[in-house]
Amino acid sequence: MLLSMQLNSDWSTFLADELETPSFHQLQNFIKHEYKTAKIYPPYENVFSAFNLLPLEKVKVVIIGQDPYHGENQANGLAFSVGKSAKIPPSLKNIYKELMEDMGCDLPYDGNLESWAKEGVLLINSVLTVRKSEANSHRKKGWEEFTDAIIKQISQNFEHIVFILWGKPAHQKEKLVDVSKHLVIKSVHPSPLSAYRGFFGSKPFSQTNAYLKEHSLKPIKWCLPSQQTLL
Repeated sequence: MLLSMQLNSDWSTFLADELETPSFHQLQNFIKHEYKTAKIYPPYENVFSAFNLLPLEKVKVVIIGQDPYHGENQANGLAFSVGKSAKIPPSLKNIYKELMEDMGCDLPYDGNLESWAKEGVLLINSVLTVRKSEANSHRKKGWEEFTDAIIKQISQNFEHIVFILWGKPAHQKEKLVDVSKHLVIKSVHPSPLSAYRGFFGSKPFSQTNAYLKEHSLKPIKWCLPSQQTLL
């Protein structure tokens, strides 16, 4: 199945022009070859999970990361998220630390962020696929143009969306957002290599909800299922 056919109908209609560009066709051919000849993450059917879990008209927040986790059984198509059985990666541990400090949430039970997607959070990386054990191996293959187009389209066609940009590749997307009608929240990446340089204490979750409330929009339920909630 072609990569574009993995997108559900409302997103594929919304992105129809981009899906017909030479850049996307080249990307699609490259991705098809990669999945046939190498171990690529996330699984092919999950490349567009971030979109397929979230109806277009329900997007309230866009969180942008760098590229997917490149370890076994980690990437599941949502930026920063892993499957329920996977060990929580260091970057996500730091996101959870900030979540607990910012929102008073209990420590989440696992690393799956699907409930955020269902709340209206589009969790995408700048690059949506990666080779096993090779970070950034699919950079500059066409994904950046595709995710640029998504952000530009959302910015142009909606109002009062919160864009949360973590890390330098995500920061480069700021120029695509009309800041007169949206909120941009930026910080360093939550990786252990950088989190102490401005990620901790940045309060992205409470900032987001304050902005949504200010514009009469329902805030995001950021707290995730925890050991406490399962008792």
